[in-house]
This record gives sequence, C-alpha cells and structure tokens, in this order.
Amino acid sequence: MPYYIGRVVDDAKPLVARSPEAFRKQGIDARIFHRVDEIDIQKRMVKVEDLKSGRSAWETFDQLMIATGAIPIRPMVPGLDARGVYELTTLQSGLEIRRAIDEAQPKKVVIIGGGYIGLEMAENLVRRGLKVSLIEKTAQVMNTLDADMAAPLADILLAAGVQLYLEESLVGFEVVQGTIREVNTDKRALPADFVLIGLGVRPNSSLAAQAGIPVGETGGIKIDNRMQTEIAGIWSAGNCAESFHRVSQRPFFLALGTVANKQGRVAGINIAGGQATFPGVVGTAMVKVFDWEVARTGLQEKELKQLGFSYVSAKIESQTRARYYPGTGQIIVKILAEKGSGRLLGGQIVGKEGAGKRIDVLATALQSGMTVEDVINLDLGYSPPFSPVWDPVAIAARQVANLV
Repeated sequence: MPYYIGRVVDDAKPLVARSPEAFRKQGIDARIFHRVDEIDIQKRMVKVEDLKSGRSAWETFDQLMIATGAIPIRPMVPGLDARGVYELTTLQSGLEIRRAIDEAQPKKVVIIGGGYIGLEMAENLVRRGLKVSLIEKTAQVMNTLDADMAAPLADILLAAGVQLYLEESLVGFEVVQGTIREVNTDKRALPADFVLIGLGVRPNSSLAAQAGIPVGETGGIKIDNRMQTEIAGIWSAGNCAESFHRVSQRPFFLALGTVANKQGRVAGINIAGGQATFPGVVGTAMVKVFDWEVARTGLQEKELKQLGFSYVSAKIESQTRARYYPGTGQIIVKILAEKGSGRLLGGQIVGKEGAGKRIDVLATALQSGMTVEDVINLDLGYSPPFSPVWDPVAIAARQVANLV
C-alpha cells in the first residue's frame, strides 16, 4: 500500500488477491459486511451480525478457524479522530489515504512512528512531493535493528529531506473545526495538514479471549504447531495468533503476511483432514528506505541480553558486487553468534541494491541450526556483477567466528 500511495504502483486491482466473487466461484460462502460478535465454544456456535440489515443470527460449526488479524496500536491523545489523521492498516485504509492525498493535496505531513510502515510511507510521501516530518519516541528508527545498524538510517532519511525527531513523544493534536492543524510532542509543535500514525499492531484476539479460548503471553491466540488452539476443533492463524521463535524457543508475535500465509496453509490442510505442521519463525523482515535496503533475522542484541545468551558479534563493511564492477554499492553486515558453540543467533544487513535479499542466507542458516563456521563454508554463488569473491555474509561470519 505505501507504494500505491506513492504512485510507484498505480493500479490497486492487482493488490486484491481474491475477491468475494472468486471465493464464491469455488463454493465458499464468503459473507462480507458480517461481523462475529460472540463465540460459544460449548454449543459450537458463533453469533453473526449482518451489518447492512442489523439482524443477528447464530451459526453452528464443526470446525472453527479464527483469523481476525491485528489491530493498530492507537495513542490515547486528544484529537485522534480529526480529519486528516490516518492509519495504514488495511487495503481500504490505503485506498482512502491515496484518495485523500490526490484530492486534498496536503503539503505538510507528520508520521508518528519509525517502524516499517513509517519508513516506507516517508519514502513514498517524499516521492509525492510532500514535506515529511517523522516522530519516533525512542533513540532510533527501526527498533528491530541494533542501534549501530539503525544509525545509518537516520542519515539516509535526513539526506532525503525527511525531518527526523527522535526521542520525542506524541502529546496530542491541535484541531481547528474538526481538521488537523498541528502535531504536539513533548518538545515542539509541528504544523501538519496530514498525519499518519504507524505505531505498530497487536493481535486482534479479544473475541477469542472472551469465548474462553486461551491467549498467550504475547497477546496472540495460543496454538500448537498444527495451528489448533487448546480447544479441540478451534484453529487460528495469522496476525491474531502466536508464532514460535526457533532461536529463542519461546512464543513470539510477528505481524507479517508471509508468516500469516504459511500458517493459514497449515491450518487449512489440517482442518480438511490432512497432516501439516508449522515449525515456527526466525523473525526475518525487510524494508526499503529510499535507495537503501534493510533486513534482519533471528535475535538482536537486546533480546539476547534479556534471554541470558552468552554471545559475540561482528560487523563488517563491504561491497554488493566486485569492487571494480560498475554499480557496486556499500553493504554493512552484522552477525551474532553463541559464544562457545558458534551457533548462529541473528543477522542484520543495511546496504544498497542487492544487499537486502542476502538476509535469506542467514535466515536459512538459522532455520537449519547452523554455526557461523557452517556459514563460512556455504557454497554461495559468485560472479562480479553479483558479489565479491568472498560474499559479505561470509566475511561477517569469518569475523564473528574468530571471536567464538
């Protein structure tokens, strides 16, 4: 959606994977504008309200799949419901933001939150010619990176014309006749005629919890590796459910479409009588920030400290291609490994074109339980247009192996 709003993608139709009509052609009774208000796990029934007619009815089920997704984290500040304040959480909200920008042609935008959506939207709103300010309450953007790996992103944003305000908290909005005019932080007032809130999401698990379906420590619905809840015949997948982190060996919440799709596939196979399991995640994610690529997988330093891991880390700077080949760009790779065993624990990459997808090497290594010595000896592809002789991932693995 950020790229549709930024007019990189100019047609919204391909963004819809399947329409209600497409489901119906497959014999699936897809009921839009219907809301489930209650689940009765004893009677095996759900109470459904038709939002157009206002009528409610109880429907029975043999198997129940809960895929209610995530809901945005909303700041409890005055003026949140003013015209010109938006959240990018659904396809529909993206269409509305694009339409609002096209029609109202705002000039000054303030983004609240420096996570994935905030950074992607900053890039695309700058592309639209808007003056963009970004507020982040912590000391860095992209808090899923270690501070030393996130530091270059601040320079990238500033160089692109984004006004960056770190360690500032949102206090409220100045509203005139129902329309946003100013964003107030604990340090300043920023004029704004358009505000995007991107503070992340949390599992939309309240309906399940109210029915007595157990919810885990992450706030997501507790599921096993077949996607079944602790109630037989009731299943869950996607952003409303927990995942299992293969490195920390703990429940984990990760709101990504890639994970949701995999979990949904496993749940569907099992509900239909098959046998499938989902082994968990390693926390891989990517984002593009102007002409830089940012990626991470596994655990970061603060998580390793919280979990009591004894670890070492190494960070290297290299080139995305052979240094003499045209178009080569900077790449920074950081790898974390367990002290003593050398087991890979995490990795982060920031760099120019060609840097980001290298994270998949580390994600695969993590999934396989490899050591950094294993990573050094991987038979990776080489050709000057794609990599130096020693790939930056292997160089970083060599450096951290020396410390293990």
